[in-house]
Amino acid sequence: MEEIRIDLRQATPEEVQQGVREAQLCFKLNHTMPYTDEWQAFEKELFGELGEGSRVMTPTTVVRGKNVRIGRDVVVMNNSLFMSAGGITIEDNVLVAANCQLISNNHDPEEHAILTCKPVVLKRNCWIGAGATILPGVTVGENAIVAAGAVVSKDVEPNTVVGGIPAKLIKRL
Repeated sequence: MEEIRIDLRQATPEEVQQGVREAQLCFKLNHTMPYTDEWQAFEKELFGELGEGSRVMTPTTVVRGKNVRIGRDVVVMNNSLFMSAGGITIEDNVLVAANCQLISNNHDPEEHAILTCKPVVLKRNCWIGAGATILPGVTVGENAIVAAGAVVSKDVEPNTVVGGIPAKLIKRL
């Protein structure tokens, strides 16, 4: 998987304004009555794609939300973090519990103004337990379960349960 590098010092005025707009949308989403037309409109505007029957519960923090693709019938619970410069794809029927972090970018250890980015992919029907962190470049396989509090730094095979820091195989389903 190829790493993308973004030099934050070279952001165009349009890119800076887009970041401001997304921060304001996130604030509005977090301060609007859930399940209203207004709330759903903010959700649809903030994310690159939000499938039918899907919802992201507030509060949430979303950075570069246009890089997030959410399939159908997905539930992301409260206090989620989407760091999505590298792209985040959540396929259909995925459950993401409260306090989860989906992180597709990091900072270069020597040049902190440079983001290093790799996509995060949550495959169909997987379940991410409360407080789990999914790091850049990770794909969680179909029907996989990530235990609460896990830090996932490597791909998760389909039909498995992983947990711990770093996450390791607990069992096959």
